[in-house]
Amino acid sequence: MFHQKLNIDIDYKKLGLEKTGDYQPTLECYIPYCARTPAAKRPTVVILPGGGYAGTSNREAEPIALGFLEQGFNCFVVWYSTTSSEENVAHFPTSLFETATAIAMVRAHADEWLVDTDKIFVCGFSAGGHLTGSIGTLWNHDFVKDALGFHNGEHKPNGIILSYAVLLSSIHATLAHRGSFNNLLGSKADDAETLDFLSLEKRVSEDTPPAFIWHTYEDQAVDVRNSLAFATAMADAGRPFELHIYPNGPHGIARADDSTSMNGGYIFPECQEWIRLASRWIKNL
Repeated sequence: MFHQKLNIDIDYKKLGLEKTGDYQPTLECYIPYCARTPAAKRPTVVILPGGGYAGTSNREAEPIALGFLEQGFNCFVVWYSTTSSEENVAHFPTSLFETATAIAMVRAHADEWLVDTDKIFVCGFSAGGHLTGSIGTLWNHDFVKDALGFHNGEHKPNGIILSYAVLLSSIHATLAHRGSFNNLLGSKADDAETLDFLSLEKRVSEDTPPAFIWHTYEDQAVDVRNSLAFATAMADAGRPFELHIYPNGPHGIARADDSTSMNGGYIFPECQEWIRLASRWIKNL
C-alpha cells in the first residue's frame, strides 16, 4: 500500500481567508497496490473526520480508511484546518477551500493513483459531515470556483456520505449543533444570514451529487432530524439518496466496532454494516 501525507497548499492571504497559526492541512493517502495488468482504476473515498470544527478525530480517519480499503477503494484523509486554539483559527470558508483543493489533487493524480475520476466520494462525520455537505452543495457556487480557479468540475464530488452529520443551522435552533458553528464562524456565529446560508438542507439543488446518509436515533449531540431534513431536501430536489437510521448508538460511533471503541464502549453490531452498505451504494451508482 502506498501511504504518504501531502501538503494541501493554499495562498490564504491571497484568498482573504480568516486563518491564523501555522497549522498545515494535509492529504493522507491510502492507496492499495494493484496486481492486475493492466491496472484498473478504482472508486475513491475522501474522508473528513469530525471534531466540531475544533479539531479532527483520529477515530474517524485511519480506521474508516482501512474499512473502505477492504472494499477495494482508494482512500484519502483530509486533515483540514480548524479553530483548535486562540493561536490556530480557521473560519469559513477555509476548510471548504482546503477540501475542494484536496479533491482536485486526487483528480490531478488519477493516472498515478489509479483513481476513477467519475467515482470520487467524500465521507464526513459530524462537523466533518457538515464540511462534506458543504462541498456537496456549494461546489458549483461562484465564490468557490472563482477563488480557486476550478471551472471544470475538478473539485466536484461524485457522491457524498453523511455520517451523523451536522447539517442544520438556521431553522429549528434546538436541532443545530451550536458548538460547531461557533468554531466555524467565529464572530459571525450569530449572523442570521450566514447561518441560513450554511443550513445545508437549503442548499440542495439539481447539482447536488447523490448521498448516502446514516445516523442513530439515540444521538443526543447531533439530532437525527439533521439527516432527515437533508434527505427530505434531496427528495424535494429529485436527487437520489440512501438513508439508514439505526435505533441505538450515541454520537461519534465511527465504525461501531473494536477498531473505534472507547474504553470498551461505542460498539453497536447493528451499525457496523454501514461501510459495507455505503460501498455497495458506491458500486451501484
